[in-house]
Amino acid sequence: MTLVQRATDATLGDRQADRVVPPTGHTVWLTVLTSAAMAFLAVFALALSLATGRLAERWGESLAQAATIRVSDAGEAGEVQAEAVLQILNMTPGVTTARAIGDDEQAALLEPWLGPDLPLDTLPLPRLIEVATDGNLDAEGLRLRLAAEVPDAVWDDHTRWRAPLVRAADRLRGLGWIALALIAGTLAAMVTLAAQASLAANRQVIRVLRLVGARDAYVARAFTRRFTLRAAAGAAAGAVLGGVAIAFLPAADDAGGFLTGLGFQGAGWLLLPLIPVFAGAVAFLATRRAAFRALAGFE
Repeated sequence: MTLVQRATDATLGDRQADRVVPPTGHTVWLTVLTSAAMAFLAVFALALSLATGRLAERWGESLAQAATIRVSDAGEAGEVQAEAVLQILNMTPGVTTARAIGDDEQAALLEPWLGPDLPLDTLPLPRLIEVATDGNLDAEGLRLRLAAEVPDAVWDDHTRWRAPLVRAADRLRGLGWIALALIAGTLAAMVTLAAQASLAANRQVIRVLRLVGARDAYVARAFTRRFTLRAAAGAAAGAVLGGVAIAFLPAADDAGGFLTGLGFQGAGWLLLPLIPVFAGAVAFLATRRAAFRALAGFE
């Protein structure tokens, strides 16, 4: 018998056992509110993990298909070498576009750091060539050819920029999964405390049930079912609220980057209904363990 079947039998098999557990009290609100809060946070942790995964893929793909060639020599010699580089690129398989970045565009790129009044025309700026590829470029072969025909041309595939960005996004995704694990642990701890409090409050009732022949499995089933349903209901409400909050966040765009891409896309929304199921499973395991441990300690 699978764990799901055992959970179903334990939580739904004997509804009469619910009479053992009081339907009201502070444990009800503690379980429901804790589950709702944890589910709400789980929605954002899950959204963070998925968004950073998409971000890492987008950064990796975009930077992997772009490169820059820098011609160190300035002046007319640099112009000649830049033209030679463009001719080589136009004949290289895998290169989709190649264009030389003009002086005005370079000045615009440097303006945030050097200011608008710096006489850039008097500086020996290198010639920059922007290269876009289709992902099938033989970068090492092109690098060797440039080194042989245009020694002053330096190929830069943005690896030193791409690797830290992708690594940072992967770490953020890992932190999101760690947050989900902490949320599950917190939920288990709070449900365990609520179950223990409810068991302690019903100590006399449990003793009477034992006197009339009730077995510990019967009593544990009552608490397990009630707390599992409470946790699942609270988590469902929290997941709905979290999904609504996520839906109102700005959509992803190229300018906003990560901050506007925190959300679910496509089939990712199907993960939200799994949060109450997961919360119910956590509550089932935590309550069942707490119930049997508490019952073993009763006289």
